[in-house]
Amino acid sequence: MNKLRQAMCAVALGAAALAPVMSSAVYAAPAPASEQQATSSLVRQLSGVKSFTANFEQTTKVSSGKAVQKKGLSAQHMNQTFKGVMKVERPGKFFWETASLSKQTIVTSGKTVWIYDPDLQQAVRQSLDDQVANTPALLLSGNTSQIMKSYRVTQPDKTKTYYTLYPKAGDGAFQSLTISFGANKAPALMILADSLGQTTYVRFNNVKVNASIPASTFNFAPPKGTDIIDQ
Repeated sequence: MNKLRQAMCAVALGAAALAPVMSSAVYAAPAPASEQQATSSLVRQLSGVKSFTANFEQTTKVSSGKAVQKKGLSAQHMNQTFKGVMKVERPGKFFWETASLSKQTIVTSGKTVWIYDPDLQQAVRQSLDDQVANTPALLLSGNTSQIMKSYRVTQPDKTKTYYTLYPKAGDGAFQSLTISFGANKAPALMILADSLGQTTYVRFNNVKVNASIPASTFNFAPPKGTDIIDQ
């Protein structure tokens, strides 16, 4: 999977397990929230998390073999799991680093996003404002007003804290993003679907909510000899 796209796909949802259904029982379908209710609910969830750290596992799957051939994708795009660490401090501070299968670091202190690939000795520098709608992982560190401007929010079951977001811009890197919050009110799982028929799952574990994070975590200085690309 292209490493830059891997960075863009840093996201997740919580899938609720369904109990077996007895043939004689009748169950009412979950009641979805209105868009206004869903937006307000998501804002409350995000506002309660000032900072958090977590380990993550990110896996991308393709809907079918035919889709792979049609889109020109190879087997290496499927079923790979990347592991790493994420640290967030709201508003606007974000650190994401994959440690395996390959190493890549995404860092922002609130204005500029750095995407650093040590294997290529390359660092991409981008505006945070330009990337909040295209890099789903940055949603977790953004301010809520910017998020609401960039996404249409839905809540399939208004009694559950999981949400599906749709970018308002038609040229984004993904088509939908579902995010689920755990009992500690921090993100537990996110699911990202894109136009290539790929679905990326990001699962968080060892989550610590509202813990102190050193300010230096979000500062990035390209190592000597790094090729810097402005976008």
